[in-house]
Amino acid sequence: MGAATLFVVSIIIFSAMELLPGDFGETILGQAATEETVAAFRRELGLDQPAVVRYGQWVVAVLQGDLGTSFSGRNASGTDRSREVVDLVIPRLRNTLFLASMAALVAVPLSLFLGISTALYRNSFYDRSVNTATLTTISFPEFFVAYILILFLSSLNSVFPSLANVDANTHFGERIYRAALPALTLTLVIVAHMMRMTRAAIINLLASPYIQMARLSGASPTEVILKHALPNAWAPIATVIAFNLAYLVVGVVVVEVVFVYPGIGQLMVDAVASRDIPVVQGCALIFAITYILLNLTADIIGIVTNPRLLHPK
Repeated sequence: MGAATLFVVSIIIFSAMELLPGDFGETILGQAATEETVAAFRRELGLDQPAVVRYGQWVVAVLQGDLGTSFSGRNASGTDRSREVVDLVIPRLRNTLFLASMAALVAVPLSLFLGISTALYRNSFYDRSVNTATLTTISFPEFFVAYILILFLSSLNSVFPSLANVDANTHFGERIYRAALPALTLTLVIVAHMMRMTRAAIINLLASPYIQMARLSGASPTEVILKHALPNAWAPIATVIAFNLAYLVVGVVVVEVVFVYPGIGQLMVDAVASRDIPVVQGCALIFAITYILLNLTADIIGIVTNPRLLHPK
């Protein structure tokens, strides 16, 4: 199903690129170019071929590990300084994965702790306070949270830099420091979803008969949740964690643009602006593969952690 989904997504990606307004040849050559010049330039890029043929060539190349060649290095004078899409994407993907890892290392343990503790002290002042804070965070879009953090932690108080401009020569510690604000933005956004799902899954299990039996046997509230409820709640929790980890890689476009972080999301935005079709298609395909793989991982974890699914009758 994952392979079939990826095939359908590839068609959608290619079709969406076909529907983009504007033309790369006209953009590079300018409005003063003649129709013959534009046609020759499109022929050189292979854009004169039917869409079905170009899609087939693209899919075959992708299956061989070739995402194509960027259009960005081509110009009207005939000079070709274009680069392979893979060479452009891999460094940016590493930066995005680094940022996503920073956010995940903080967000996952924090959300599990908040979800378990709020379920343990349900309807208390602590529970209401955490739920209010998480609902407030969910209601704000990412760019608003990002600008608020920039205002308080960069402009008014010079704690972190407002621009996360890193490169291959940036040291590990400096990279963490510069990526702190975008990582904090992503953490605040995804903690709310994971925390509330963890809390809801555990509270739903607390009404089960075996939980009542554990309580009657004298188990403490902490033991009831950690030993009896949590192991049976891993399936929905793992699913929502996988969804949010997918968001960390796929949904970082807005955050990367706000902080000018050189990730794959920023690369895709720049490629769309310059009509660099191969780069846009490569970035979108990587996003799709990442999302499908993480969803597949969530399904596997859900089966492994559920004895009824792992050992069906």
